[in-house]
Amino acid sequence: MKSNLFLRILAGVFFTASVVTSVAQDNLGAECGCPSVSSRDDIPANVINLSSLATAGVLTASTTLTCDKMYILDTKIYVPNGLTLTIMPGTVIKGKSSGTNYANATAIIVQRGGKIMADGTKSCPIVFTSEFDDMSGSYALTNVGQWGGIAILGTATNNLKVGQTYCYLNDGVGFVEGFTGAGTPSNLYGAGDAAFPTFNDNDNSGIMRYVKIKHAGALLADANELNGLSLGSVGRGTIIENIEIVANADDNIELFGGTVNLKYITTLFGDDDMFDWDLGWNGKAQFLFGIAGDSITGVHSTDSGFEMDGDDGIAATGLRSNPKIYNATVVGNGHIMPTKDNTGPAGLMAKELTAGEIYNSVFANFRTGLHVTSGTTRQANTGDAYDNWTNGTKQGTASVAQSLKVKNNTFIGFGNNPTQAYHITKGALTSGKNATIAYKAATAASAEDITQFTTTDKNAVVASVPGIDYNWAWNEHFDGETVDNDVPKLSYSNNPFHMTPTTNIASDVTPPADGFFSVVSYRGAFDATKGSWLTEWASNQILTSLASNPTDLDNNGVTNIDDFSIFLNEFGKVNK
Repeated sequence: MKSNLFLRILAGVFFTASVVTSVAQDNLGAECGCPSVSSRDDIPANVINLSSLATAGVLTASTTLTCDKMYILDTKIYVPNGLTLTIMPGTVIKGKSSGTNYANATAIIVQRGGKIMADGTKSCPIVFTSEFDDMSGSYALTNVGQWGGIAILGTATNNLKVGQTYCYLNDGVGFVEGFTGAGTPSNLYGAGDAAFPTFNDNDNSGIMRYVKIKHAGALLADANELNGLSLGSVGRGTIIENIEIVANADDNIELFGGTVNLKYITTLFGDDDMFDWDLGWNGKAQFLFGIAGDSITGVHSTDSGFEMDGDDGIAATGLRSNPKIYNATVVGNGHIMPTKDNTGPAGLMAKELTAGEIYNSVFANFRTGLHVTSGTTRQANTGDAYDNWTNGTKQGTASVAQSLKVKNNTFIGFGNNPTQAYHITKGALTSGKNATIAYKAATAASAEDITQFTTTDKNAVVASVPGIDYNWAWNEHFDGETVDNDVPKLSYSNNPFHMTPTTNIASDVTPPADGFFSVVSYRGAFDATKGSWLTEWASNQILTSLASNPTDLDNNGVTNIDDFSIFLNEFGKVNK
């Protein structure tokens, strides 16, 4: 058949953007032989409540979900030790909303020893979304927290100690955030109990690849949100790649210890932090993209791009979070007030007992670029982020080697004038939503700090980068169709997906050739010579629903001769 791009061109000529969106989403999985999404529930027998495949919410046999059915996640589904939940490409699972009945919030929990094999493809992704999302593109991105989310629980290393928050009954064993500890062994992760006595850093909980998680983050029984994707002590044998998390109510993705690696992860328009780690995560990540919702107009709350933590309850010699990250592009919304956990917003919020290495990344439009916590009770143990970032020399601990490295990154839209955003701050941020109080709670970096940040560590602080445009806002008008289909649109001239620089931002640091990292020498998530990988699959449907100009084939904001050249090159091609 004709290529997808050619069909998109025709759609842009003959149909409105909203129709293009409807066709694109309704045909999810078509290239894998899946029926249209709208037809999957035409036959009542094809609508499957997942509770019917389990006993008291627990699968009793390995189960496969196929794209010819419509699956309703109507309870918490547990995948126990020794069993596998397989989800075929193109499959859609819709989570039911529990409203304020938090005990009935729906979620999928892969227990220690269980596996999820959700291995979608670029053209046939797997979608988890709300029961109210008809996949036409009409379900507003402002709908967050409609169902719980997905939690994968493994047996890789963490730093939990008895008496620490989320620790269960033994060192190294915790219960996943969003659940209570008492009487919930099914929600445990880590090792050190009778069931899993020792850590396994190569633990394999399965595959999640080309998966969309939309409108999740509902409150659970203890009035605590579940993240879009929670990874508790997940081992490096697990594959987490090409994940898109959209409109989530809590952290989009959070890691609690473990050694799992992440690649091509996208978080869009969620509340709270985009990427969050804690409890000794020691994995790797590359090609991360996150963008905040428009909280300035009150649509969304938001916090930091990265929240980096090791947690508060371990000794100075204990295991610390120490990930290695390359090639992220993380974009805030200019919001200056903390709104969730009251410690942001910052591009990088470095808290207690975190180490780590972050290179070749781009952070834009946060109140603070890098905030390094200092002056807390962890200072005596050289546990503050400021100690770890400065080699300890500025607080009298020169023997401590630098363990938090933020180098060769680009920070856009930050300055040192008190009337502007800071590119680096330190201290303890005061809770509260008052803009003046929150702003003054942090201390601007000293001249010595700035020298380390910009000269020693080679971080660039610039006003703008050609091709990267983060000045956007929700459009005040709607799509003009029926009331049921009206959704907020974005101005295409300020499309939030214009995040690929015109020319690559060069770096003299490259990731190691270790079999996981792609060895590239540019900063940010996107290669200027190839364009944004977002449009390959992850946000293509959102792009068409937000854009008012589907003939802009190179997504640069205008239709011109370059788009026509793409049209000519694609004319007559067929998919292989």
